[in-house]
Amino acid sequence: MHRLDGKNIVLTGGGSGLGRELALTLARKGCRIGVCDINVEGAEETLDMVKSAGGSGEVLRVDVSRPEQVEAMAGHFFSEWGRVDLLINNAGVVSVGFVGEIKLEDWQWLFGVNFWGMLHGCHSFIPRMKTQGGGHILNVASAAGLLCMMEMGPYNTAKAAIISLSETLRWELAPDKIGVTVLCPMFFNTHLLDNMRYTDQFECDFAHSTFEHARMTADQVAAKAIKAVEKRRLYCVPQGTGKFFWGVKRISPSFFSGLMSFINRTPVARPIYMLLARLGLL
Repeated sequence: MHRLDGKNIVLTGGGSGLGRELALTLARKGCRIGVCDINVEGAEETLDMVKSAGGSGEVLRVDVSRPEQVEAMAGHFFSEWGRVDLLINNAGVVSVGFVGEIKLEDWQWLFGVNFWGMLHGCHSFIPRMKTQGGGHILNVASAAGLLCMMEMGPYNTAKAAIISLSETLRWELAPDKIGVTVLCPMFFNTHLLDNMRYTDQFECDFAHSTFEHARMTADQVAAKAIKAVEKRRLYCVPQGTGKFFWGVKRISPSFFSGLMSFINRTPVARPIYMLLARLGLL
């Protein structure tokens, strides 16, 4: 196991939600954390909590959709700290609805943060990690990228791209002693819905229901993610339901596809999804 105690961490999307919980999990290990977010006030609140939990660090305002800002972020921390042991690409947003109804600018907004933001981080940090002789990257994706539920086209597609990118990097970076982990949680309560874009009220109600009835909390997801990093695992699917659905899809893709298509052809598709959400099975 590669312990993270006392290591240097750079974390995007650290101002709230999962990012904050990841920061606190690492703070309890005595880590120094670069809390990066477009929301400086939230990031400063996180840093105060980090210090109270036994960690240290600093805040940096970064819009991850802007490559020059991510490059400046990498340059700053490697220059000031000497090395970065773990990069956590966590910043994310959500837009839901049917393909063809979601505005193209919403696709572009989501991909700018969720996919390009992660790629910008990898692009700027990997050469520096190679120079320092190793490191680790944690990319926060989602089980949505594995399962591709309806009315989540932009989110599913971006998260699937992150999973593919992480797999590619795992093979490419093995000779450079740079590990890669991709986190793929089901729904759990974060601040992701604060700026959600949607096309009808059901999508909003469904998303909030999944968050309200989730069986795993953000701090539990964070703990499992950091454990996966320390064990150098590629995939981290924290919830049992995510592992089950992913397992069914891997064992019989045609069955899984047929089942999803059948459900979505019926008028009870949305009630079924809402029931599963209220039972905490998503």
